[in-house]
Order: sequence, then structure tokens, then C-alpha cells
Amino acid sequence: MTALPGGFLTRKRGQGVEVADVREYVDGDDIRHLDRGTTARTGRMHIRQFQEEQDRVALLVADFRAPMFWGIQRAFLSVAAAEALTLIGWFMVESGGRVGLLALTASAPVIVPLRGKTRGMLDVIGGLVQAHARSLTALQKGEDESWTLEQALAGVERLTPTGAEIIIASGFDQQGEGFSDVLDRLDHRRTPRLLLVTESKAHEMPRGWYPIRLSDGRQKRVYLARAEPSGELAVQKVATHPALVLNASDPVEQTSRRISSVFAARYVA
Repeated sequence: MTALPGGFLTRKRGQGVEVADVREYVDGDDIRHLDRGTTARTGRMHIRQFQEEQDRVALLVADFRAPMFWGIQRAFLSVAAAEALTLIGWFMVESGGRVGLLALTASAPVIVPLRGKTRGMLDVIGGLVQAHARSLTALQKGEDESWTLEQALAGVERLTPTGAEIIIASGFDQQGEGFSDVLDRLDHRRTPRLLLVTESKAHEMPRGWYPIRLSDGRQKRVYLARAEPSGELAVQKVATHPALVLNASDPVEQTSRRISSVFAARYVA
């Protein structure tokens, strides 16, 4: 695990299909890799050597559950999460990787299978738009299933191969008692990366009474006193795992620079 949650883990798949070199045969070489042309020209057996391939795969997990549908200045947390995942997804496909999507909504999840190139990323963006609209409609109708993150991520391993990254953009509210165990389990054969999407401008809200809706549907009024701004951290712990902090109120360009500093160099090899 790297200090920042943007380290990239690659999985090598034996020998690839791209020839890197041709050398003379030695005992123990696989005869199936015999280079017939060089062997015929030289009269000595030669073997092809192949470049190792890197299987770059990332499942983008967008949290569009009820706690993500709020914001103060620029955008809902849900929108900021989608923006961050979209940027990371483009880094992946432009470096030859494959991306897929699991969007957690207030009702049924939206899943986009792993795919590479521009078409794969366009499918992910379409899935984000569909999932966000679905969740917003469900919330407006009061049809919130109130999934915990633990419940919503059940079976996520089935959507990715071993060695893949699972990048979760969330406020990490309503985690569920076993959420830490979920991350620990993913960490055995995959690499979870956490993006903590938050709202840094909450201290700017004027003091007074505010109506809120609880996860069980009940409504209450709470008094909010003006708070002092807290120091901004680049990384925080979520269930003992490091999470890159992103603020929904920040301009998109600032969020892009923060993500680029962590992810871009990792995906360009």
C-alpha cells in the first residue's frame, strides 16, 4: 500500500504477444516459441522472446445513495464523485487500460462491464448519467432502499479479475458494521482506492434551524451553529484505509490537478 491512495498495481500475464527479441536456443526453452525464419537463415535454433503485458483494469464505483445528494456552493457530492471518476477513467483508457462501472443508487445499481478504449469510457459516462438520474428520481419519490455501503458492495469482486483496482468515490456515510471487512477482503486479491468526497464549505452555512430527512424517512429540524473552518487534509483514513480527499465546492480544475498529481503518472507507463 502506498502513502497516497493512487498507487497502481499491475498484473503480469506470463508472456505477451508482442515480440521483443530473438535469441539463440538454450536448454529448457519452450520449443513452441521457435523462430523458424531466423533458424532457417542461421542454421541454428532461435527462440522468440515476448514483452510482458500489463493488464490494467479498474472498476469505478460511484456512490449515488441519498447521503451524496447535497452540496453548498458548486455541486452535489454525487456530481463531484462522478467528475472525479470520469477523469480517472480517461487516464486509464488513454494508457491502454479497461474500465467498468458500478453505480450505487437509491434503488437498483447500474453496472457497465469492463471495456477499453474511448468506447468503453463513453459507456461508463452514459452509465453515470443514467444512474444519477435514476437515483434522483427514486429519492424524489421517497423510494430510498437505504443501502449501507457494505450491502451495496456485496459481490463486487465478481465484476473484476484478480489484480484489478476498485476505485470508490463516496462520502462514506452509512458504511455498515462490516464495511472495514469488505475493504480488507478486497485488499487480498484486488486494490481498493478510496476517494472521500466531502464539503469543505460547511462552516460557511449561516447559523439557524435546518430541516433534515433521516435515513428512515423521518424529518427533523436541527440547529446549526457557525463552526470554525477545519484544516484541509489531502488524505484521511476511512475504515483504516487511506482516502484521497476531494471537496465538492472546489473548482473542477482544482480537483483535476489534485487527482492528476496522484493518478496520472501512475497510469502512464
